Amino acid sequence: MTTDTPQLPDGSADGVPHYDTVVIGGGAAGLAGALTLARARRSVLVVDAGAPRNAPAAGVHGYPSRDGVPPRDLLAASRAEAAGYGARFHDGTAVAAERLDDGGFRIALADGTGVRAARLLVATGLVDELPAVPGLAERWGHEVLHCPYCHGWETRDQPIAVLATGPLAVHQAQLWRQWTAEVTLLTHTEEPPGPEEAEELAARGIAVVEGEVAGLETADGVLTGVRLADGRTVPCRALVVAPRFTARTGLLADLGLAPVDLLKDGRVIGSHIAADATGATEAPGVWVAGNVADLAEQVVGAAAAGVRAGAAINADLVAEDVRRAVAAHRDAFGPAEERAVCERVLGERRHGLAEPPAAAGPADAREPASDTAGFWDARYGERERIWSGEPNAALVREVSAQRPGRALDLGCGEGADAVWLAARGWQVTAVDISAVALGRAAEHARQAGVADLVDLRRIDLAEDFPEGSYDLVCAQYLHSDVDLPRDAILRRAAEAVAPGGMLLVVGHAGPPSWQRPDTDGHHHDHRPGHDQKREHGHDHRHGHGAPLPTPDEVHAALRLPAGEWEVLLSEEFRQPMTGPDGQPATRPDNTLKLRRLPA
Repeated sequence: MTTDTPQLPDGSADGVPHYDTVVIGGGAAGLAGALTLARARRSVLVVDAGAPRNAPAAGVHGYPSRDGVPPRDLLAASRAEAAGYGARFHDGTAVAAERLDDGGFRIALADGTGVRAARLLVATGLVDELPAVPGLAERWGHEVLHCPYCHGWETRDQPIAVLATGPLAVHQAQLWRQWTAEVTLLTHTEEPPGPEEAEELAARGIAVVEGEVAGLETADGVLTGVRLADGRTVPCRALVVAPRFTARTGLLADLGLAPVDLLKDGRVIGSHIAADATGATEAPGVWVAGNVADLAEQVVGAAAAGVRAGAAINADLVAEDVRRAVAAHRDAFGPAEERAVCERVLGERRHGLAEPPAAAGPADAREPASDTAGFWDARYGERERIWSGEPNAALVREVSAQRPGRALDLGCGEGADAVWLAARGWQVTAVDISAVALGRAAEHARQAGVADLVDLRRIDLAEDFPEGSYDLVCAQYLHSDVDLPRDAILRRAAEAVAPGGMLLVVGHAGPPSWQRPDTDGHHHDHRPGHDQKREHGHDHRHGHGAPLPTPDEVHAALRLPAGEWEVLLSEEFRQPMTGPDGQPATRPDNTLKLRRLPA
């Protein structure tokens, strides 16, 4: 049933094990997720170190039809069920995870091998950080307990002591009083209960003993009491504690996920990974289930969480399968198809030629007929490709961790940013005034297999604006050599951001480092034979002396309603680049990232 090294699932290439989903953690949550995915005919690998949190316990409780089963017996049966549907297992530890360019993941294993996955389900559980009392850890899960629903019945009517180490001590004492009338609250290192709590404890016959606990008392291997620092002994057959619950987050940090502290009365009682109801995290393609996400989850609840996560992962993979199937279904992009696309998108400017159309009949309502459109078509027609084809670095940095939704890309050019967003699951509306640029963007999207996720629109933003609301509206270097009402466009961009959504504006803050100002205040190259307005395909003209605003000035020009937005980032930085003669250079750029507060 288990293999030391995963066998290659169908579809692997170059001898690298590649699975639809790798599940990290083989407890109840991980195995339930693996079972669900395997039954959905997905290739699944479970990586598990074989050290379940509940291993010291005699039995699992509260699990219908399995109440009292030893933890390892339950896991063995669950493994066998998942394996029966094709799930595979690796006995070991995952030590690192890396996101790949295709959106998938590479997982490094402790034995030096590695696997790849399209999706990750992390079900690594938590660590119980126990109070530092001598002898306590050795009896954890036997006579040192935490959960009354796991052990209350087995300790019914016995003397129980509750060790106060945090804000939940009085609550624990009152809870355990349901199973036995002999409950003692040991204040240990905490302050004694206040008057109201003391009255409540006394009303139910719960004794309070002050003093620090120094150790445990046993006889014939059985707990008989606790010993205080002053020498007194308090009899008990079980000691209840409140560990600090620390989620095993390990490799999740590699993917940009940090644990979130859980507070009670201003004190940290644990940490977990934030996720939605299905277990989906802020990192695309990564789900969590069980105690790593919910510190209070019991075994049966963890298994249910694994089922929900497995179903959500399968649905996400189905959506990706549909996108790929549609792309594969389309005919190869041959000459006939190229002519059809060019005629539909580019009109009279096929292949980037900036020839003005003859007297025309009715035009596509989306296509602006203006000198500005002709200017940009001619600009893009100067070369077969103006931009690098790589997405904007600031966009990648600021949006990678955001959950995909609906995006609007203003001034999309040849489509690199729109395609990058679509490849990560965004439904993108991408607009530009140049038909030449949009034709190249269409081909870029087709080659990347995301054409169904990119809606390309030819719009003059000075005259019109896309309808609807979006989870992300971005404008990267929305500068122009011809008149452009940039502030007005960006105000409309802000209006298009949905509650909870983000507005990202990236722009130039000044000229490249090899230019210097003349007496007229403009920056020129001054070198014979060099066009001071062009730098490796990037246009740095700002036409008509248009200013390059700071991020604070961009923010002010938006005229945002007070109390409805928050600033996530406002910065200026030096963007590295290569000058016309191949010399290292920089240019000052800036980024403004705003979030519209939920309604």
